[in-house]
Amino acid sequence: MPAEQILSNAQIVTAERMFLGTVVLRDGQIVDLAEGRSQLPQAQDLGADFLLPGLVELHTDNLEKHMTPRPGVDWPSTSAVLSHDAQIIAAGITTVFDAVSIGDVNPKGNRMKKLPAMLDAIAQAEGAGLTRAEHHLHLRCELCHPDTLSVFRDLVENPLVRLVSVMDHSPGQRQFVLESKYREYYMGKYHLNDETMDAFIVLQMANSREYSDRYRAAIVEHCLARGLSVASHDDATLAHVEESARYGMTIAEFPTTLEAAKGCQALNMKVLMGAPNVVRGGSHSGNVAAAGLAAEGLLDILSSDYYPASLLQAAFVLADQQDGGDLSRAVKMISLAPAQAAGLDDRGEIAIGLRADLVQARSREGLPVVQQVWRQAKRVF
Repeated sequence: MPAEQILSNAQIVTAERMFLGTVVLRDGQIVDLAEGRSQLPQAQDLGADFLLPGLVELHTDNLEKHMTPRPGVDWPSTSAVLSHDAQIIAAGITTVFDAVSIGDVNPKGNRMKKLPAMLDAIAQAEGAGLTRAEHHLHLRCELCHPDTLSVFRDLVENPLVRLVSVMDHSPGQRQFVLESKYREYYMGKYHLNDETMDAFIVLQMANSREYSDRYRAAIVEHCLARGLSVASHDDATLAHVEESARYGMTIAEFPTTLEAAKGCQALNMKVLMGAPNVVRGGSHSGNVAAAGLAAEGLLDILSSDYYPASLLQAAFVLADQQDGGDLSRAVKMISLAPAQAAGLDDRGEIAIGLRADLVQARSREGLPVVQQVWRQAKRVF
């Protein structure tokens, strides 16, 4: 890596505006930023492509697909992490929070058994410098599972953990107010028959009554004492949001209604929604549309959720639909806003003094195509 790099003739996207300009990188940081093209012979001409801050992803379960590429197939853990990492960096994501679930909703699942190998593989790959994106851990805590609290206490001291969310996927509330929708979703997802599904519903509701409130309080208290960011999940009512805010949560993942999103804004909780929701034009489960929240000024953060490439694409969709093609507001939702929400104040924006995490993207009929990615000024894609 040269001591100094000059990236010029780029449509630079900052948190406030877009302009044709030049960025100078040195010692892993952005050291200069100016309008216009550089005339220096060593400057790299980006051909008027977009130059964006490296994307920050707070919630992706993409690693699980690489750990288990087919039902019943367990892939070697380190290989799975590196395959996942390659997909993440190709999407322009330079900082990723790998979301790992504590507490398995699937009655046939073995997700809990895979957790140690998954976390060890992430730590080893990151520690050995094998990953191209920077990896952190997001612990997703399913409150209606009896083992969640004990497993959380075992894992939360992992130095890669920077974000924790709490969720209750029992029927009759939040994402699944209608039991019929709950039944339809999980019977399809886990291939359950009517008898097994009936027993599953009874168990989930009993576990929710037994553990949910107690586990939520204990987990949030531990996180706040350790200085970790905490997110709620699937808040559907103002009462849900007020409860989350009382606990000290600062991020609301996937609020399901306009009422909940408005409550989040009033209580200074950052609203995180799925980028696939934007790209597809709505929620796959029939909840509030992310683009609608953005139009109301109620959307703060986008997450790729289950599809890494959706993150950058969603920003372009929002910019085209709502901001006349100006990417500044939408790109902030996939870079600066998630970085700030997670307590990472050294990245997320193209600004002097911040990390040189950058993405060169070219638009092809409105579809962003990643050309190059730099992490701390080192080209990694």
